[in-house]
Amino acid sequence: MSENIFNLIAWIWICVAVVTFISLFFVTAPYGRHTQEKGWGKLIDNRLGWVLMEIPSFILILVFAIIGDLSNYALMLAILWLLHYFNRTFIFPLRLRTKGKKMPLSIVFSAIFFNGINAGMNGYFLAYFETYTDASFSNPLFFVGISLFFIGAIINNVSDHILINLRKPNETEYKIPHGFLYRYVSCPNFLGEMIQWSGFAVMAWNLPAFTFCVWTIANVLPRALKHHKWYKEKFDEYPKERKAVIPFTW
Repeated sequence: MSENIFNLIAWIWICVAVVTFISLFFVTAPYGRHTQEKGWGKLIDNRLGWVLMEIPSFILILVFAIIGDLSNYALMLAILWLLHYFNRTFIFPLRLRTKGKKMPLSIVFSAIFFNGINAGMNGYFLAYFETYTDASFSNPLFFVGISLFFIGAIINNVSDHILINLRKPNETEYKIPHGFLYRYVSCPNFLGEMIQWSGFAVMAWNLPAFTFCVWTIANVLPRALKHHKWYKEKFDEYPKERKAVIPFTW
């Protein structure tokens, strides 16, 4: 595939992300607290669904990292990606206290498609089009990007840890999270994801990394707003000063 064709596909995929972003303000993806028993097809175990959804992102980057002749900088990008998705694929689902919860298989298949395209594009670029040199490690974009990446990762993981530990073993009901950035927003885990992959896009400074950042925001920002609305409707005592995902703003 020529780089021009590759870039055209990436821009088309960005346009799809914009359409998806708009549509998610009107349609709520039915998993997690928004799971619906009817209308979205067969349900499967929530933790199995998480593994199936996330594993393409891990496998595809790993394959392209193996078959490609990656520079040191590109290899660093691949390793950061793999570390994130090793956690999301193999560790995070095992930590969930969601015994008995289900998610629609249709959502799993759509996520497999989404993750396959995004990981495939990023992996393909690193394997065949990247032109990084060791001098890239001294570029200001590297320092800004990797700082944002790890800040976002810390926010994401600490927030998830708080959510997971709201429930005691065998509990399934939802509770109001407190502490850390939950003091300011309902969904700091989503804020962390947006910061993390914005940092990756800055650090990588290529079109597929930017594409994945756009898709991340397109997916999690509308969902954060839906979560925020759900909290306020479910809990009369929910803190009124909290915003959805951006402290003091939105």
